[in-house]
Amino acid sequence: MYDWANSVYQLTIASTIFPIYYNQVTRSGPDDFTVDFFGYEAVNTVLYSWSIAAAYLVVAFISPLLSSLADYTGRRKSFMQFFTWLGALSCGALFFFDATNVEFGILAFTLGTIGYGGSIVYYNSFLPVICAPEDQDKVSARGYSMGYLGGVILLLFNLLMILKPGLFGITDPFLPARISFLTVFIWWIGFSQITFRRLPRYTYRKRMKGKDQSILLEGYRELDKVFRQIRGMRKLSLYLTGFFFVMMGLLTTMFMAATYGEKELGLKDEVLIPTILIIQLVGMGGAWLFARLSARLGNLKALLISVFMWIFICIGAFFIINSIQFMIAALFIGLVMGGTQALARSTYSKMLPESTTGHTSFFSFYDVMEKLATVAGTFSFGIIEAITGSMRYSVMAIGIFFVTGIVFLLITMKAERNESVVNS
Repeated sequence: MYDWANSVYQLTIASTIFPIYYNQVTRSGPDDFTVDFFGYEAVNTVLYSWSIAAAYLVVAFISPLLSSLADYTGRRKSFMQFFTWLGALSCGALFFFDATNVEFGILAFTLGTIGYGGSIVYYNSFLPVICAPEDQDKVSARGYSMGYLGGVILLLFNLLMILKPGLFGITDPFLPARISFLTVFIWWIGFSQITFRRLPRYTYRKRMKGKDQSILLEGYRELDKVFRQIRGMRKLSLYLTGFFFVMMGLLTTMFMAATYGEKELGLKDEVLIPTILIIQLVGMGGAWLFARLSARLGNLKALLISVFMWIFICIGAFFIINSIQFMIAALFIGLVMGGTQALARSTYSKMLPESTTGHTSFFSFYDVMEKLATVAGTFSFGIIEAITGSMRYSVMAIGIFFVTGIVFLLITMKAERNESVVNS
């Protein structure tokens, strides 16, 4: 039920309605996209992409600390509640964001993103607490499905309000979007109470050896330990390098697609929001398709196919000039987005040493790398737009991220073949 509660942030705030609304209220004229941010002039979309980078940098930095506090204090539910309220209240505060208070809007969005990312750290850590090992896959998959369904239901309601404001007695063109931010707050807080009512208040605690202040450093020590292990494993280190560049491209696309469509192509809400819904719906089929493909060809080959498709999507996106072309690109993005993410995670899981018992630490490292990829990708997207004055060149840079990822994945495949020959 927490997936059901918080996925509305990812779909309504991060991917669709907020970025479109943000572009609209921060535009001073048809060709004037500069905003004043605490006395500094910046391009609106550059500021937006950097706010995402800043939020995920904070989450990446504090994730090990949050994990340590969860393990060693046993108060993971209290910490999870704190970040849930931080994220939800920040989304609700966006109701008051308009063209007169850009700083307020950016700060609220950034805090909402930190709240979302921080709560997820604790949420994920509850899985082994509340489920037996044989139930974890089933419960995790059910949570993913519930989150997808909840996010789509609320987005459909908000889409109806935006496209048909007269049905709700609304005449202000900006009010439907602002109300949608409030619905995220109400949905997230309301449904999360089901989760918090059932979760244990305290969980088991690991006993500390030494001084209490080492609690703050334990998560970072675990990451350093995993990093040293990975450095000694050629195939895994090559794969993670390729994974980093692939995620730079994929996650940046996920965050910036609606912004690109609204600003660069001039597309309206009635095109953009249904298009994002198409990506979500096609994504489920795409994940299933690439799962079947990996069963036939193997994980790395199937992953390579998906990344090659991403490169063609980026090349095509550079030349998009109308809504039909944008929706065709969205179909292909949906097809490969879910499949690439699922394959990337399962491929990593299969590459972990069989003798390890520290799966949590390895996946904590994976999670931090994914967040740092978001930071690097969205920051680069903003830098390139600021230098060139066009988001189209930022899209081509995303293509370069994918090309770099392919190079490392091909080297990983070669290392895997060499390893198989040695073992045989």
